Amino acid sequence: MFGSALPGIAICGYAHICMSSNIAMDLRPMARLLKALGDETRLRIVALLTQGELCVCSFQEILDVPQPAVSRQLAVLRAAQVVATSRQGSWIYYRLADQDDAECARQIKNLCAQFSNRKLMKRDLERLFKVRARRDCD
Repeated sequence: MFGSALPGIAICGYAHICMSSNIAMDLRPMARLLKALGDETRLRIVALLTQGELCVCSFQEILDVPQPAVSRQLAVLRAAQVVATSRQGSWIYYRLADQDDAECARQIKNLCAQFSNRKLMKRDLERLFKVRARRDCD
């Protein structure tokens, strides 16, 4: 009655299922990713990063969001290891980070494939192309 045919899962009485610590630890990268992507602005940032590296000033202009708000959203994505940074002079550029967890990488890839179907994302990409044609952060 208290055993389980599923490895790592023990049935704890009636309908309660207790996860072993191994399974809970395996869920942490996915939980971290989903939490970080649970915001419209952060999703828009990820969509823009499918086109390559960008600096904060580009996000600010494309998203029409104040710099502190953009920086705050980027900090959340960076803490969740969704984005990585590189420094070029006084500018910090953001890019999509390589994912250590294969399932997280697959989820980001699937999500990015859906971006082109969204009107808001299309508008953001049009703005991105205009920003890139006009200037770089120097």
